[in-house]
Parts: sequence; C-alpha cells; structure tokens
Amino acid sequence: MPTSDPSLDLRFLGRVDYARTFEKMKEITAQRPPDGREQLWICEHPPVFTLGLAGRAEHVLAPGGIPVVPTDRGGQVTYHGPGQVVAYPLIDLKRRGLFVKEYVFRLEEAAIRTLAHFGVTGHRVAGAPGIYVRLADPFSHAALPQRPRQRAPGTPAPAPDFTGLGKIAALGIKVSSHRAYHGLALNVAMDLAPFSRINPCGYAGLQTVDLSTIGVPATWDDAAHELAAQLSRLLAL
Repeated sequence: MPTSDPSLDLRFLGRVDYARTFEKMKEITAQRPPDGREQLWICEHPPVFTLGLAGRAEHVLAPGGIPVVPTDRGGQVTYHGPGQVVAYPLIDLKRRGLFVKEYVFRLEEAAIRTLAHFGVTGHRVAGAPGIYVRLADPFSHAALPQRPRQRAPGTPAPAPDFTGLGKIAALGIKVSSHRAYHGLALNVAMDLAPFSRINPCGYAGLQTVDLSTIGVPATWDDAAHELAAQLSRLLAL
C-alpha cells in the first residue's frame, strides 16, 4: 500500500530483532541529512521487554527467558511480541510543524482510527499515554465516566483511572534535535501472558488486551496496513 505522503518512505520490515532495530533507528536519525527523506517503519518483534528512560527494575516482575532491553524512549516497561503491529515514524517534527504534545496526540489518533476501522472504540485516559478499550463493551461509543477532570492550579494531577478498561495500544517516543524515533505498538493477536510478568507502563494490575481477545478477527497484515495508512495521513506534510 503506497503512503499518502510522498515525503515519507513507508517500509514493511516483517519480524525483526528489537535491539538491532533500535540501533538502526538511532543511526538513521543521527545521519539523515536535513533534506533527507523521512521514514515510517512497520514491523513486529520476537518476544522482548523494553525499559524506557523512566523504567524501574521493580516493574519487571518475572522476565524468565524473555530479554529485557533498556532504551532511550520515554516511559516505563512494556512488552513486544509476535502478533503486535509496531510503527516507528523516523521524522523531523520541526519540518512537519509539530510540537511533541501534538505529535503524541496524532500517534494516539492513528491508533483510535485504526481501531474504528475494525468497529472498536478506542479511548484516551488522562495522565496515561496510549489507547484503551472498554472490556465489557469495546464497541460502545459512549464517553468514559472517568473523563479528564479539572483541577485547581498547583495541585497534583489525579491518578489515571483504568476502571473497566484494557490497554490495547502503547506509545513511547524519543525526540533529539527535533527528530523523533521509537513510536507506537498496537496489539492484534498476541500471546498476552508476558504482560502479566511486568507492571505494564509502570501500573500494577493494568490489564492488556488485543483485537483477538475482544472478538475482532483481524490479521496482522490488515491491522498493519490500516495503521500505516492512518499514520501517513496524520503525519503528512
């Protein structure tokens, strides 16, 4: 499927080793000339736990034989494995007129629109990047009761409320000299058991789901192409 943005080189990499992909992302980001063509990588990884810059070892409960790879992205610990679509936009935010907050919003929006393509309603949760679905009714369009709340200036933000929700997409990014890498992961049809061996994104007991477990028989290819198309549109120059 061609990208809708000719400035973005869309590449489907298949199943690739996480650590080597991470190193290649850093290399390309550092070496790309200012007028060089930017890239969007779509892939999946063999089983791996990855730790963000804020990652704490105590959130990795029982890694067993699954490797744990420290990274330079934001956030805590997450899991990547077969059956998960991972998208890595290697782009220049300044060139595309995006601030970091808007970029994160667009990554989340791409996940929401991809889920909508399959009839699923994705939700944001205040204070917890990523996309969530209602466990009891992932197809409901009703607003969540735990919508973002106003707070008095100077008071701490309320803790995220995951009541009745499962996480279906996670994100973590790194921005260096306006250049972004890392990205977004959407769970399609995975072995979800490894998520129980960590505190996903640093939250003990946070349930993780995929399209398969909520009753959507999407293939990895279908989800990958839809997510790529949505990202291409939302990140276009």
